[in-house]
Amino acid sequence: MNHNGQAMVIGGGLAGCEAAWQLLCRGCRVTLWEMKPERYSPAHSSPGLAELVCSNSLRSGDPASAAGLLKEEMRRLGSLLMAAADRTSLPAGKSLAVDRQLFSSHIQEHLLAWGERFQLVRREIAELPTAAPTIVATGPLTSDALTAAIQRLTGRECLYFYDAVAPIVAADSVDPTRSFWASRYDPSSEEGAGDYLNCPLSEETYHAFREEILAAEKFPLRSFESPRYFEGCLPVEILAQRGPRTLLFGPMKPVGLTDPRTGRQPWAVVQLRRENASGTLLNMVGFQTKLTRPEQERIFRMIPGLSQAEFARYGSIHRNTFLRSPGLINNRLQLISYPHLLFAGQLTGVEGYIESAAMGLYAGLSLARMLTGVELSPPPDTTALGSLIRHITTAGKKEFQPMNINHGLLRPLSLRIKKSERGREYARRSLDDLSAWMTQQGIEVLPG
Repeated sequence: MNHNGQAMVIGGGLAGCEAAWQLLCRGCRVTLWEMKPERYSPAHSSPGLAELVCSNSLRSGDPASAAGLLKEEMRRLGSLLMAAADRTSLPAGKSLAVDRQLFSSHIQEHLLAWGERFQLVRREIAELPTAAPTIVATGPLTSDALTAAIQRLTGRECLYFYDAVAPIVAADSVDPTRSFWASRYDPSSEEGAGDYLNCPLSEETYHAFREEILAAEKFPLRSFESPRYFEGCLPVEILAQRGPRTLLFGPMKPVGLTDPRTGRQPWAVVQLRRENASGTLLNMVGFQTKLTRPEQERIFRMIPGLSQAEFARYGSIHRNTFLRSPGLINNRLQLISYPHLLFAGQLTGVEGYIESAAMGLYAGLSLARMLTGVELSPPPDTTALGSLIRHITTAGKKEFQPMNINHGLLRPLSLRIKKSERGREYARRSLDDLSAWMTQQGIEVLPG
């Protein structure tokens, strides 16, 4: 495969932008196709590249966690997304949260800075290229026309599950007398400090709140759709249906928090996280929902502290499309039957912002190498990146489902280690093996 170093990337989300960056850094010319603002998906609203839809949190930043480890691997591979996230981060405890607008702007500006080497075409693509080396990174909200084209080419029905978006409220509409700032498990925080604004609920208020969620009007599914939700991001009403205390082990978990007004742990708590650098907007953590907008206003204002809440964005629900990737794409992310096409991002069957960007990073590395006539060997499954690639490309899975990175995907540790120390050992082994793989494959470290 040699097209004079010219590559196409379809989709200007996290995976597409990361793939384009990796190609550009390795001497390729890139044309990035993005359908916004000509057309928007049901969940997108900004014309900017790399728009974060569901949340502004990229999850844990601790390398001892699987999500934190994947981030560190991406940094060492010169990830543009990680450079943007580190530059635009917001206080969020152990999590890495970003200012969405600044994050998107950082990525778009750095791609456009390549000048003539990078061409951004804002137009919808409804058919797949027949010969041009291309990375398809159109994400879980791939347009109906392109989804149909992928199905025709692969001969397989694309799968889907439903994902939801949490509401955002104006910070100055939260009652400060009925909420408090604190980070979970951080007794050293001074009163009024902490990265989360917490709205405590009494036992009586909690049960009344749950009953209203159960009885509320929801957006209905269309007649031909069945509810398939991703377990790691369930709508709050689905959690409420699973039992009277399920929410207390999920987004309303009070453990590790002390209400300064009572000196005790609340019965339940709703946490809000900064959404932007100025702190004027707050995200309702874990409150993704498919309640109708009037019901969201009515019910969420039952939360002490949010009785006068002004909603800058309502929660919503959208369909996430993904491929049945095992047996369809190889470990270089090529479509086996049409090797000039590579797939990346959530479309491949990974779940989460960072996982999607990681697949874009690897697809960019893979295509850049292929354009020189050399194939890239995947990183070992002792690394977070390699374990994700193995997950989406290993044939024989009867029920293939999207997956966040987790330690269970990595090759098990060879030594028995205390549970409290396993995360650090996974990180040590992974980063050592990633460094060795980069040396073996001749992958240079790039600036973010």
